[in-house]
Amino acid sequence: MKFALPFFSSAAPKTPVGSLAQRSKMMEYDQPLVWVTVLLMLFGMVMVYSASISLPDSPKYAAYKNFHFLMRQAMFIGLSLLAGLLVFRVKIETWQNMAPYLFVITLVLLALVLIPGIGKGVNGAKRWLSFKVFNLQPSELMKLFVVLYAADYTVRKQQFMHKLTKGFLPMTAAIGFVGLLLLLEPDLGAFGVIVCIAMGILFLGGINGIWFGGIGATLVGIFSLVIVLSPWRRERIFAYLNPWAEENALGKAYQLSHSLIAFGRGELFGVGLGGSVEKLHYLPEAHTDFLLAVIGEELGFAGVLVVVMLFYWIIKRAFEIGRQAIAIDQTFAGLTAKGIGIWIGVQAFVNMGVNLGLLPTKGLTLPLMSYGGSGVMINCIGLAILLRIDYENRVLMRGGRV
Repeated sequence: MKFALPFFSSAAPKTPVGSLAQRSKMMEYDQPLVWVTVLLMLFGMVMVYSASISLPDSPKYAAYKNFHFLMRQAMFIGLSLLAGLLVFRVKIETWQNMAPYLFVITLVLLALVLIPGIGKGVNGAKRWLSFKVFNLQPSELMKLFVVLYAADYTVRKQQFMHKLTKGFLPMTAAIGFVGLLLLLEPDLGAFGVIVCIAMGILFLGGINGIWFGGIGATLVGIFSLVIVLSPWRRERIFAYLNPWAEENALGKAYQLSHSLIAFGRGELFGVGLGGSVEKLHYLPEAHTDFLLAVIGEELGFAGVLVVVMLFYWIIKRAFEIGRQAIAIDQTFAGLTAKGIGIWIGVQAFVNMGVNLGLLPTKGLTLPLMSYGGSGVMINCIGLAILLRIDYENRVLMRGGRV
């Protein structure tokens, strides 16, 4: 797949008459990043099909065909790639100008989710807005727009970043309001990712180290208090600590115990594509939150390692692009690139940690791979912005204008 990208004639140096123009060997955009992203989405689509093929045997999905989730995921990927192509053509300067407005609009959407009759609930959580044809999850939008907002805020308030009242507290208040709305849904996992994104960008932007450490400790205390005051969250933590106890294995740790069984069955090279037993109604949400467990069972340690390395490459590339942008005085672009790396990295780490039993169960999907329209599209848009940052870096380093 090769995208046609705009070419700026002003970037090409003038050469004397009679000499041959030397074309730059530098690619106009990061082709490996495009291919790794597409590979992860297509790999995810195959595994979603494998994980969901038996779901119509359940009364809950009896009206669906075996390929229902495959076709929808393929549609999501197609629309996401189209959205990515359109987003790539938007200048980073435009995103910077729109960042505060996008943040406020998403706050309104998060509030609408909580209004009875508007927000759609699934399994006791109200996280979606239904538009008949598709469901929109505003928390996914917020993960992207908090990257843009935090980067823009850091650039605008650069001279105040070492001051508590003018630099740190306004951003803390904004993220705290987002957290309040997310906890009312409830969606503690998304709140955790958004806090990590905002704190990471503020840290990279030069915030006072003492305040950063203090607010970090405060956030740990808040998360701990939320868990202590919530009986079902507290039970989930205790179940996570001892998932093989009978009452836990049949209760709050049911998903975790079956996820660990799936990894155990997979061993080094797996039982073979399509051969998972746990996806046969033993492991709930195998095509969404626990897709990695199906990968581990069918493709083994080797398959999981490939997924981990692909995500590592994307995150590493995001930080390289960000560092390059900052080196040429494109601070907003640089912080945005690193923020996208933090977002993808934190969410992938949490999902993998939950699947492997390293972290308590959270409702976070595996970026680019798990079933779902909102998640895949927003991930794709975020990576398209990352590609645009890299593209503008290349144009500016060749002496052109964006």
